[in-house]
Amino acid sequence: MIKKIFKFLICLLPWFVTYLIPLDYNYLKVIKTPAFTPPSLFYPIAWTIIYILIAITIYQILNLYKFKDLPNKYKLTLLVNYIFNQSFTLLFFGLKNNFLGFIACLGTLLSSLFLYDETALIKNKISKLLYPYIILSIFATILSLSIYLLNA
Repeated sequence: MIKKIFKFLICLLPWFVTYLIPLDYNYLKVIKTPAFTPPSLFYPIAWTIIYILIAITIYQILNLYKFKDLPNKYKLTLLVNYIFNQSFTLLFFGLKNNFLGFIACLGTLLSSLFLYDETALIKNKISKLLYPYIILSIFATILSLSIYLLNA
């Protein structure tokens, strides 16, 4: 049982790496945002749920395959998605760059679609856990583009 918990935590914890970096999260309060911008409490709750769902999909796939036996396309897609996902926080809040934040959101959205597809090829049932990720990525991309355009 402890081995399963440890394996799950290995799948989950990397998604929270950027939270360890001290950044100015008040930046969102000092720029123009669209009327549909959710309250700041929405983000940590929504992304925590998403990260748990992603970790569950990875964990379940790792129960089907050893990491070395996973399709390379899946591993590459997961890595690209992870990089785009994590880069948003650094680019938007760290560099305070709305355009690069939008690019990171767009990259996260596109790579989440590929991640869904690659996951579905391995186990279609597991891939359905990524639906909320895709939906939130669509919303985040629209919000990020709106913020960029409002502040350009």
